[in-house]
Amino acid sequence: MKENLFARMISNAWFPINFFKLSFGSQDKIAEIISELANILPVKLNDDKNRVFTLINSSNDLSTRKMLFHLDKNVPHKFLSPWLKGSKGEVYEKSQKDSNTSIYQLYKKEIVVNNNWFDYIQRNSKVLKDFTYWNLAIFLQSRNPLIPDILNKLIKPAKRNALTYQRNNFWNIYLNERNDVRCIFTNEKLNVSNYQLDHFVPYSWVSHDLIWNLVPILSEFNNSKNNKLPIIDKHFNDFFNIQNDALNLLGNRLKKRFREEYITVFKSYNSAKDFDYQKLKETIEPQISVASNNGFQFLE
Repeated sequence: MKENLFARMISNAWFPINFFKLSFGSQDKIAEIISELANILPVKLNDDKNRVFTLINSSNDLSTRKMLFHLDKNVPHKFLSPWLKGSKGEVYEKSQKDSNTSIYQLYKKEIVVNNNWFDYIQRNSKVLKDFTYWNLAIFLQSRNPLIPDILNKLIKPAKRNALTYQRNNFWNIYLNERNDVRCIFTNEKLNVSNYQLDHFVPYSWVSHDLIWNLVPILSEFNNSKNNKLPIIDKHFNDFFNIQNDALNLLGNRLKKRFREEYITVFKSYNSAKDFDYQKLKETIEPQISVASNNGFQFLE
């Protein structure tokens, strides 16, 4: 059924648009449909595509069905344009008659995959999927030129990294040896049992766990912060100071992996003296500014 296909199209785009704030272009209607569905369906920001699909597909709301069938306007018959020429009605008619050329047959409420193509699609599904994602990434990069790491923002990862290595080999050591470390957002005292690691520039923007962007904050606050942006004038100095203090304390105990991660910001990193305030700010501030322009909200 077409509505199943359209529901799957929306559910596949749900996470990249809602979580990573990717734009599919000013003429694309998918983001508009997703925004409206988010107000109708009991779906959360980071729900996976299967749950989103189930909620959309099981909805009896008439406006939901109407929004889905907006995708019927061009997509099904335009996809066949390399093989079948003519108006929408002509393409529908030709697809039903030409069993050798057309990948699928188009009907008002359903799409039937051509038996002559079915085995080919099934055998080459991995190649076709990779080809699709690669071209989707190129398409999105041209429409989101300032957003980093587009390829890793197309699909929700099965599981986010737990940051256990960073806790055990960096921040736990620091918090065990410093007695008066304060959360940069709440000023509450931190210890190894009451903190979580926060991405200073949100993960949903940078999509990495590099140590220079991590900071321990109060667990309770982290649970409510979500992907809100820090305010540079208010929070950056404290962020820099806690990172700088940790690097000075760790000294030669700093793991090679972390040294290499700091080199992604600084040309070289041999000691805490290389941890430069201005360079770090010049790296972070533009990212926060562009993230804000792409729909991320600031902390209040």
